[in-house]
Parts: sequence; structure tokens; C-alpha cells
Amino acid sequence: MRSIRVDISSATILLTEEPEPKVKDRRTGEIAKDAVSGEALMKLGVVYIHGGESSLLQVTVPESGVTEGLALGSPVTLLGLIARPWESVFNGQQRHGIAYRADAIAPAAMPVHSVAA
Repeated sequence: MRSIRVDISSATILLTEEPEPKVKDRRTGEIAKDAVSGEALMKLGVVYIHGGESSLLQVTVPESGVTEGLALGSPVTLLGLIARPWESVFNGQQRHGIAYRADAIAPAAMPVHSVAA
């Protein structure tokens, strides 16, 4: 399926779950790897706030794209964020969703909003 680039320029993104290895097979504990580079993949949680609405997202990032200085609840930026729709059949049930992937995650400055007096 097609990948869709996500514009984060006017969004606030806060870290809600620290990066941890993405498990490919829960039975064996095998860690997921990038299909092209073979690099280990990490998963993390963020809240994406835009236009007065928020969404909780799980995002996959290559291990080398996780930078130092990340703290829970702090603003972050997701470089090269894309969304990829997916669907599958599991035990006869059709499932679908959106997978999010970024090239890197880094601390970001908290946006400053002016307050009218």
C-alpha cells in the first residue's frame, strides 16, 4: 500500500511511551528489523495534537534514529513521519489500521502560544 507523508509543522507531539525494541515474534522474542538495512526497530508512543484534537499514535523508528534527551511528557519531533494504511485477515476476521514510521525522533522545543489579555 501507499505511504503518506505526515505534515507535523503545525502539530504538537508529546512523548507518552519511551522507545523500546519492537518485537516481531512474541513467542521467540525476535526483534523486528528494517527490511532494507537490517537495523533493529524501536516502537514508541506519542500524542499528536493538531487543530484542537489529539490522537495517540504508536510509531516505529530505526534504533539509530532514537536521539538522546527524550523524556516522557516532553515535546518531540518525528523526522520523516509517514503513515501507511494496512489490512489483514486473522482468524477469519478482517483487521485494518494505519502504521506510523519515522526516520528519527528528537527532543523539540515547546511551542509558545500567545494569550490574549
